Amino acid sequence: MLIWFVVMSVAGVVFVFRDPRLDHRLVAVGSLLPNAVDLVLRQGRVGPAHTLAGVVTFLAAVMAITVGRRPLRKRLLALPIGALCALALDGVWTRTKVFAWPVTGWALPGRLFVLGRPWLVNVGLELAGVAMAVFLYQRCGLTQPGRRRAFLHTGALELVSLPIGRRR
Repeated sequence: MLIWFVVMSVAGVVFVFRDPRLDHRLVAVGSLLPNAVDLVLRQGRVGPAHTLAGVVTFLAAVMAITVGRRPLRKRLLALPIGALCALALDGVWTRTKVFAWPVTGWALPGRLFVLGRPWLVNVGLELAGVAMAVFLYQRCGLTQPGRRRAFLHTGALELVSLPIGRRR
């Protein structure tokens, strides 16, 4: 499940923040971090990377590491923003033991949500991600080579006005 997390996180950030200078490529990377970290470090079981405390700690670490380096901070903040988006898209907030860890106890239950869902649900989510990617491609004007180049080189995405229809 890559498309669901990457595209929906980027889309959410584009529509909510509307900051064309934000590096949306790092939002995409950040959206993959909770699953990647827990897949590698916890062998596919839910771990601290899927908890609010884990992602807030990651955010605090980025803030602490970038003290006095504002341009780097602005750039790197996209990583924890993407990770927070991933938690929302994974439905972590529906599992109190995971979301509120360690307040609810130290034990973290079960497999990663992605691995525990029926495959048909995951396929549906991926298809929804593909549909959003097509919409975002149009809505951000990535049909224009200049905008595509800007995205690939800087991560910049900006909503463009779409024609409403032919006027008479």
